[in-house]
Amino acid sequence: MQFILEIIGQHSCSYGADSMNRRHFLKKLSALSLFPFFKALGVITIGVGSTSCQPKNMEATGENPANNFETPPPAPPEPTHTHSPTPITTIPTATNTLQPTFTPAPPVKAEFGHRVIHVHHAQATRWSAQKRYWEYVDQQVVTQMVEKGITELTGTTTVEDAWRKLLPGYQRGEAIAIKLNFNNTIWESCTGESGQINALPQPVNAVIAGLKSIGVEETDIWLFDGVNRIIPEYFVAGIAFPKVRFFDRCHEPVTYDSQEDSAFVSLHPPEGVQMPTRQKIADVLLQTKYLINMPILKSHSCSSISLGFKNHLGSIDNPGGLHSHIFLVSACGGGFTPQYSPLVDLYLNPNIRDKTILIIGDGLFGAKGSEDAFPTTWSTFGGKVPNSLFFSTDPVAIDSVMADFLRAEPGAGIMKQADEYLLLAEQAGLGKAERGDPWGKGYQEIGYQKIEG
Repeated sequence: MQFILEIIGQHSCSYGADSMNRRHFLKKLSALSLFPFFKALGVITIGVGSTSCQPKNMEATGENPANNFETPPPAPPEPTHTHSPTPITTIPTATNTLQPTFTPAPPVKAEFGHRVIHVHHAQATRWSAQKRYWEYVDQQVVTQMVEKGITELTGTTTVEDAWRKLLPGYQRGEAIAIKLNFNNTIWESCTGESGQINALPQPVNAVIAGLKSIGVEETDIWLFDGVNRIIPEYFVAGIAFPKVRFFDRCHEPVTYDSQEDSAFVSLHPPEGVQMPTRQKIADVLLQTKYLINMPILKSHSCSSISLGFKNHLGSIDNPGGLHSHIFLVSACGGGFTPQYSPLVDLYLNPNIRDKTILIIGDGLFGAKGSEDAFPTTWSTFGGKVPNSLFFSTDPVAIDSVMADFLRAEPGAGIMKQADEYLLLAEQAGLGKAERGDPWGKGYQEIGYQKIEG
C-alpha cells in the first residue's frame, strides 16, 4: 500500500495547467500489470478530465492501404443536430471580451464536392534534425503552396478570387476563427519550446494574407486552441500580422460560458453505448461567423490517428469525457465501438458544421507513431519530411486521405479501426469516406489531386 500511495502521489493529475502527465502514470501501471487492479479499486478513472495515455505496445495491422472498409455497422440514430444558431444578446462573462458577430442564419459558404488537393513542395522545409524545427520552414514556398491549393480547389486563377469563392457571403466586420493544434503545449509555459509537433506559423501567415486580400481585418481573424492549451510565444512571434487575436491560456481566454442552445453538443449514442460526458462549445466558436480547421497529419498513441475531426477536441470544455469512446487502446481506457463516435456528434454541432469553410491539413512535418512525437523523416516521402499541405471543404474526405498516408508509412502504427469514425460521419451526411491508395491506384469517389510545387 505504501508503494501504491507513492505512485499516486507522484503521478496523479487533473486536466489543468498544473497537472502531471497522466499518460506516463498509466504507462507505468501498464508495465507493472497494475492497471486493471487500480481501475477496479476506483483509484483510476478514465473519462472526465483525463488526458491521452501511451500504451505499452500497439501493433499495426499491416493492412494494404488499398483495402476497402469492412461492412459498416448499422447506422446510428438520426443526426444529432436539432438546434439552429440563435443570436447572442449578452456577453457570457465579464472575462470574455469577444463581441457577438454572427446572425441567426447559417453563413453562406461554398462546397467543392469530395475533392482533396495535396500540394507537395520539396523545398518547403530545409530541416535536417535541428532543434526548433519551426525555424526551418520557407515562408515564401509555403505561401505559394497555400495559394496553389486554394486556387486548384476552387477552380480560380487568383488568390483573391479563391477566397471570395470560399467566402461568398462575407461582409466586412465578420470574424473568421482558425482552429490550430497545440496539443503538445499543455505541459508547457507560455515561453516553452518542447520541440514536439505543434502548429506552424507559416501556413497560418499564408491564410491570413489571403483573407486580408479580400478585405478581412486582422482584428477579425481569431487564432485559437482550447482546454488549457498554450499558443507559445515563438509561434506568436512568427505571425507576421500583429493585430490578429490569440485565444488560449496565455492570451485572451477560451471560455465556455454561453447558454445558447448551440453551445451544447447533442450526444446521441445508440442503445447499449454509454452516454459520453456533456460537452460545451467554446464561446469563440459561437461568436465567430466562419471557421477554418487546420489539423496536423499525425498518429495518436491511443486513438491511432489524430486529424481534422479529432482536432475539435480542442473546441470543447471537457475532451477527456470523450476519450473512452474514441480510444482504441485498452491501456488508455479505450472503449471504442464501431457503432458510435462522439467525434461525429461534435462535428454536427452547427458552430462547427455550418461555419467551417475550409480544412487545411498541415503535413509539412507530420507526426508518426504518437501524437507527442518529435519531427522525423518519413520513408514514404523519400527519407524526408512530408513537405505537404492538404486542402478540402469535405471534412470526411480529407481525413480519409490523410489517414491513408499515415497507414502507408512504416512505423506509424495505424490500427485497423482507426478511421472507422469516418463511416459514421459519411452516414451522418458530413462527406465521403473511402480507403484508397494515394501512392498508387488513388480513389474511386474522392477527387484526390496531387500537385508538385
